[in-house]
Amino acid sequence: MNMNKEEYKKYAKAHAPKSPIAKDCVKAFLFGGTICAISQGLRQLYAYIWGFEVSDASALASITLSAISIILTAFGVFDNIAKHAGAGTLVPITGFANSVASPAIDSKSEGFVLGVGAKIFTVAGPVLFYGTVAGMIYGLIYYFYLMFV
Repeated sequence: MNMNKEEYKKYAKAHAPKSPIAKDCVKAFLFGGTICAISQGLRQLYAYIWGFEVSDASALASITLSAISIILTAFGVFDNIAKHAGAGTLVPITGFANSVASPAIDSKSEGFVLGVGAKIFTVAGPVLFYGTVAGMIYGLIYYFYLMFV
C-alpha cells in the first residue's frame, strides 16, 4: 500500500478513535478543581488551625501537594489518576512534581548518579529552563519600560 503523506493523514484521521472532548474537559475541571480545593484546605489548616503565617501556609500547602504527588507517583497511582483526570492533574503543582519524580523513579536501577541524578529533570528541565528565560525576558522588558515611563 503506497501512500503519500496527505493520503496517510486522511487515513489515520478516519481510523483514529474520536475523543470525547466535552467529557474530558469536565473531568479535567473537576479533578483540577478538587486538587485546588485540597490545596486551599491545606492552606487554611496550616494558617488558621496550626498558626503559620499565610505565606508560610501557602508554601507548606504546595510542599504537601508535591510530596503527595511524588508518593503517588512512586506507588504507580498518579498515572492511573492522570489517565482519568487528564490535564486536571498535570496543570497544578502536582503535575510538576510528577514530571520530576517519574524519570527519577524509572531510572533508580541505574544508580543515584547516572540514573536518578542524570534523568531527574529530563521532563521538567526544559520547563524550568524556558520558564526562567521567559521570566528574565519579561523582567528586562519591564525594567526598560519603567525607565522610559
